[in-house]
Amino acid sequence: MKPSDLLSNEHRVIEQVLNCLEKLADQATASGRIDAASAGEVIDFFRNFADRCHHGKEETHFFPAMEAKGFPRDGGPTGVMLYEHEQGRRLVSGMADAVAAAEDLSAAARFAEHAHNYIDMLREHIQKEDHCLYSMANDAFTEDDQRRLLDAFAKTESEHMGTGVHERYIELANALAQRFGVPLAAPSGEGHPHCCGH
Repeated sequence: MKPSDLLSNEHRVIEQVLNCLEKLADQATASGRIDAASAGEVIDFFRNFADRCHHGKEETHFFPAMEAKGFPRDGGPTGVMLYEHEQGRRLVSGMADAVAAAEDLSAAARFAEHAHNYIDMLREHIQKEDHCLYSMANDAFTEDDQRRLLDAFAKTESEHMGTGVHERYIELANALAQRFGVPLAAPSGEGHPHCCGH
């Protein structure tokens, strides 16, 4: 298994929660109210699993490895991905601000707007990585590069996220899917245990 396979496996889980967020945003639009408990869980997932864990591995290890192979950051593919990561962080903060101001009459509409913008942006971002960026990286990386990245990913999971944290967010993603009637991401075999360094 390559590092890009692990990142793609995480994309499937992220897409699962994006589908939950879409339903949550539609409910907020229809009712004029935010399901604050579910919104809080979704925001926690995106901040920690999608950003701190997934984007953290890309930004700390995967993108620099690509840049070391000659891919430029300025005007290059990693620069675009980094810009979109920052855009996503701003949209998640916008959702969180709307939840915090849930008594405000316009909060539900603001939450839904930020949510839909985030969903659209992140779905497109995932497509770019899965179908373009990772292929370019795999063409450039040697087997040694791939092994070093896998080791670095495992270290990120154990040292920066903590033992069992990855699994806890998978469980949260599945609980949200059950709550919102969203299909579970296809099983990815060894992807998640390997990702956690177990």
